[in-house]
Amino acid sequence: MRETNMIPETRNEAEDYKLNVEVPETAHAVSTDSWLQAGFVLTTGVNSVFVLGYSGTIMVPLGWIGGVVGLLLATVLSLNANMLVAKLHEHGGKRHIRYRDLAAQIYGRRAYTITWAMQYVNLFMINIGFLILGGSALKACFAVFNYEHIMKLPYCIAITGFACTLFAISTPHLSALRVWLGCSTVLGLIYIIVACVLAAKDGIKAPPRDYSIHGKSSSRIFTTIGASANLVFAFNTGMLPEIQATVREPAVKNMLKALYFQFTIGVVPMFAITFIGYWAYGAATSTYLLNSVSGPLWIKAAANISAFLQSIICLHIFASPTYEYLDTKFGIRGSALKLNNLSFRIAARGGYLVISTLVSALLPFLGDFESLTGALSTFPLTFILANHMYIVAKKNKLSLLQKVWHWSNVVVFAVMSVAATIAALRLIAVDSKQYHVFADL
Repeated sequence: MRETNMIPETRNEAEDYKLNVEVPETAHAVSTDSWLQAGFVLTTGVNSVFVLGYSGTIMVPLGWIGGVVGLLLATVLSLNANMLVAKLHEHGGKRHIRYRDLAAQIYGRRAYTITWAMQYVNLFMINIGFLILGGSALKACFAVFNYEHIMKLPYCIAITGFACTLFAISTPHLSALRVWLGCSTVLGLIYIIVACVLAAKDGIKAPPRDYSIHGKSSSRIFTTIGASANLVFAFNTGMLPEIQATVREPAVKNMLKALYFQFTIGVVPMFAITFIGYWAYGAATSTYLLNSVSGPLWIKAAANISAFLQSIICLHIFASPTYEYLDTKFGIRGSALKLNNLSFRIAARGGYLVISTLVSALLPFLGDFESLTGALSTFPLTFILANHMYIVAKKNKLSLLQKVWHWSNVVVFAVMSVAATIAALRLIAVDSKQYHVFADL
């Protein structure tokens, strides 16, 4: 173990910060970033290219009442759950820079492996989504200019995977993103503003839309449950301790600032594009909103290129815990340009992204993967584990009302996780029959 170099933002904070906090060994940077940079990392995740699908994957299955209430409720519950995890970051006098480290500190070594598995399944599934969306954006860009010979989605996903590999090799760790976070924000604003403006223009000119929820009663039950998993997927990263590890001391206070930024200013663009897209097209809204809008070709092309490029940056954020594990495991330290370090990144990160790209092209059912990711890992990591860890860590410090609240969260989200997993698997099974592998959706 080594002690962190505490870098408080003010002298008063330095005096208040009494813990001699230890940091586990890692090949990546720790305690180097401001709360604002962490806030932009979180906001980038919320307003990633996935927002182009929420009108279709959340609002269409839930309708106006279910969608609006669900999103607002998911916002509040997600903020509460993320705050619990952030407050446990220094539990036991150590900075828990990985989710699995925090679980092991509270539950014991066995929880380390279980949490590690859940988290990496979560991140792998999210990265599959980014590859599918990046490929969809690239395909849509080709379609804007060439209607006769549109490049098929699997090929576009392969190009996206190659671009992500180049970016992963050239960007050694999460803190190295810095200027790329600014680029990501600009790119995100481009496709969000374009989608909102063009959708609003279409909505004003369009006849009355159909906002009813379609399908048989049995299928609607499954799609509604699946959409509930998409709700929590929209707000949560599944890697909060890893992001908090980059934040300067006092880590808890600064991370709470970053979360407040994410769940206030950061969610506004996501809400805007989700509601405007559904208002404009109703039940006919596409799961990739830029496929629904009409407007000048160059504007649509710019939005799709922005979505493609932003998916590359976002994938790197969600793949960074995997990269950190590999770099630390094999002792990759020092200059990122050292031949040994560079060759390792090419082999390890390239191999990871080749597998991810292959799976993405094989089964490009985006909405289904969002639902399965939310069910299998976002529910357990963000809500079940967060609330239960807080109960165990605080023990007798909680009031009876607080214990009832946290236990209620554990039970309710456990039931929802099981139900959402069944619903997502059913959706994947249905779509697998409807579409062949390497489908051109």
